[in-house]
Amino acid sequence: MPKLKTKSGAKKRFKLTATGKLKAGVAGKRHRLISHNAKYIRQNRGTKVMTEADAKIIRIFLPYGL
Repeated sequence: MPKLKTKSGAKKRFKLTATGKLKAGVAGKRHRLISHNAKYIRQNRGTKVMTEADAKIIRIFLPYGL
């Protein structure tokens, strides 16, 4: 069997936690932040763990993990 290629966009955007879950940066933090309230900006700091439905799709792009 040939080797499977990892999607280069996926390896840049996602990381695996120690328990094997996928985490990613939160969307909506690049620009136009003046129109969002402080609670929205504060809660979207850092990274979030992906839902299992999304993680199932992303794992197809990462055949060998990260």
